[in-house]
Amino acid sequence: MVNSMVLSSEHKKYKNVLIQYLEENESVFLNEWNKTIKINEIDPYKDKIKENGYGMYSLVIQTFKEVLSEDVLIKLAYQVAKERLEANINIGDFLYNINLGRNIIIRNLFGADIPINYMQIFINDINLHFDTFSYHAVTRYTNLTNEVLEEKKSYISENHKDKLAVLGQISSSFVHEFRNPLTAIMGFNKLLKRENPGLKYLDIIDYELNQLNFRITQFLHTSKSDFNEEQREEISVLKLIEEIQELTYANIVDASVNVEIDIYPNFVMTASKDGLKQVFLNLFINSIDALKDKEHPRILRVNSLIEANERIVRISNNGPAIASELIESIFEPFVTTKELGTGIGLYVCKKIIENNAGYMNCVSNENLTTFSIHFPTVQNEFIRV
Repeated sequence: MVNSMVLSSEHKKYKNVLIQYLEENESVFLNEWNKTIKINEIDPYKDKIKENGYGMYSLVIQTFKEVLSEDVLIKLAYQVAKERLEANINIGDFLYNINLGRNIIIRNLFGADIPINYMQIFINDINLHFDTFSYHAVTRYTNLTNEVLEEKKSYISENHKDKLAVLGQISSSFVHEFRNPLTAIMGFNKLLKRENPGLKYLDIIDYELNQLNFRITQFLHTSKSDFNEEQREEISVLKLIEEIQELTYANIVDASVNVEIDIYPNFVMTASKDGLKQVFLNLFINSIDALKDKEHPRILRVNSLIEANERIVRISNNGPAIASELIESIFEPFVTTKELGTGIGLYVCKKIIENNAGYMNCVSNENLTTFSIHFPTVQNEFIRV
């Protein structure tokens, strides 16, 4: 009991020595800190950095005087976190300055007349003080940053909804004005083909009319909040790709594209046939458009595979790479790599595939750009080859 009282008395004695030493050398410590801290000249709170440093030093002294509550420390930490966020300056500079102050205090403490065993206790207290402050400041900064990001995401989402709503109104008018005459022209063209099977250019006219109809359908799909599910069936992917190749034959020849198809003869996917056809057609047209800016050889490659319980179709081209910053958003509405693109084609494709229980992704580099369509395999299903 006596030893405990002696130790307690000694601890208090050297704590008072430490407090006096910190108070007497405050200007020395802070001047050294001021000369070495990092301050960005564009920081709107650059004057507050030094003020907060003085406040932090004062809190260290209050800690040893045992008059500091953790709430006061947290309040300063939250204030600094808010300033760092509003300043939009690297949080690393803040942590550097905090740890610089810690190191200056600890390094200069050895000038005080304090035994090493007590010095170690005081150093541990100082480290805990700075660690607690840094923890609350960084945690608050992270939470505030996440709140800002969520607000931005919400704004972007609402902005997209507004755009889609406007597009829906435009689409309704667009379809009303163009669908009826387009249907009539397509019908008369079919009659001409039936009555004059040898007449030139009717196939080209038919193809271009179908393309126009396809683009109108894309606008219709994009303007809807969801996509109507169509009846799913087992589809021969090879036959469907050959049909798409025939539909785009004029574009393929015009762009001098070499089409390479490597699909299992009996590779099937269960989906809406019209939907899957629309997806393949869009990817073919996009690939051909991309290849027009490429030196020969211009290659459009389609292949199929089974991998990790998925049926996959990959449509690739060796055209220019898609910029890395666009890859993550390439399937979002109004995002496009084309100078005159609408940015809705891939968005529609993604929605169609997702409505058929699949998903799409894209990878691109200097050698190849690949769009992959993934559908889950049915348990015990196998490819008939």
